[in-house]
Amino acid sequence: MFPFKKKYLKFYRPRKVNKLTICGLLRVRNEELILQDTLDHLSEFCDGLICYDDASTDKTFEILMSHQSVVEVIQNLKWLAEPTQRIERETLDRKTLLDRAEFYKPSWLFYADADERFFGNIKDFLFSAEALKVDGIRIQLFDAYITLDDQAPFCQGKQLKNFRTFFGPERRDILMIWRNSDNFRYEGLDAREPKYDLKMNIITKFYCQHYGKSLSIDHWEETCQYYINHFPFVPYGKKWTERQGKAIHRSSDFGRPLYQWGEDLFSNSVRIHP
Repeated sequence: MFPFKKKYLKFYRPRKVNKLTICGLLRVRNEELILQDTLDHLSEFCDGLICYDDASTDKTFEILMSHQSVVEVIQNLKWLAEPTQRIERETLDRKTLLDRAEFYKPSWLFYADADERFFGNIKDFLFSAEALKVDGIRIQLFDAYITLDDQAPFCQGKQLKNFRTFFGPERRDILMIWRNSDNFRYEGLDAREPKYDLKMNIITKFYCQHYGKSLSIDHWEETCQYYINHFPFVPYGKKWTERQGKAIHRSSDFGRPLYQWGEDLFSNSVRIHP
C-alpha cells in the first residue's frame, strides 16, 4: 500500500444529520462543470450525500459545501498521480466513503459517479416490500456518444440527463446500490464495485446514462490524456491512446450501431460486464 497519511484528509459536516435511510456516496475531482446538476439529480434518490473531493483545483469543493443535500465532505489535499497509486486510490477512496457512511446508520448505500444519470423509481423501490428480499442492485449503464450531428459541448447550468441523442448498446450492469452490511466491502485495485458474499441476492434493475465519453470533444481528449498519463499503459493507456482524435462517433467504441435512448437500445443491448 502506498503511504497516504490521514493528515492529507480533512472532514467537514456542513449539515448536521445523524441518520440517513438512503445514503449517496460520490467521489469527484474537478467536476465544476456538471457537479451542481449531479448533486441535484442524486438528491432525487438519496436522503443525503457523502462526497470525497480528490484534490480538486477548481470550484468543486465550494459547490459540495454549499449544496443542501451534502451532509459530509472529505477533502483530499494530496493528488497522487502515478499509475500504480491511482489504481489503488480508486478503491481506497471509495472505502473511505463507505467507512464514513457508517456514522449515519443508513439502510441503503448508493454509489454513483458524477457523470451518470439514472432512470427509474429507485427510491420508491427501496421502500417497497419487494426490496425486503434484495441485498443489492446492479444498474444497467450505457455510454452516451458524440456524433456528427450532436457535438455541441455541454454548458454549465444545463441538465445533463438526456443531453446526448445516441448511446452504444454495450451494457455494464454495475452494482451501485446495496444494503448496509459488512458483506459489502471495497477490496483490490481499481474497484468501482464493492465485493460481496455470493449468498447475497443481487438483482439487475433500472437504467443509467453515462456521459464520461461525451461532454465535449475537448473533454474526450482530456479523458484520453488522463488515462494515458495516470493509469497503467496496459490495458488503460493503450486503449485510450488509440482513441485520441476520435471523439465523434458513427458507431460505438466496440464497433456496434448506436441507438437513441429507449426500448430499441435496451432490446439490442449487449452485456459486457459482469
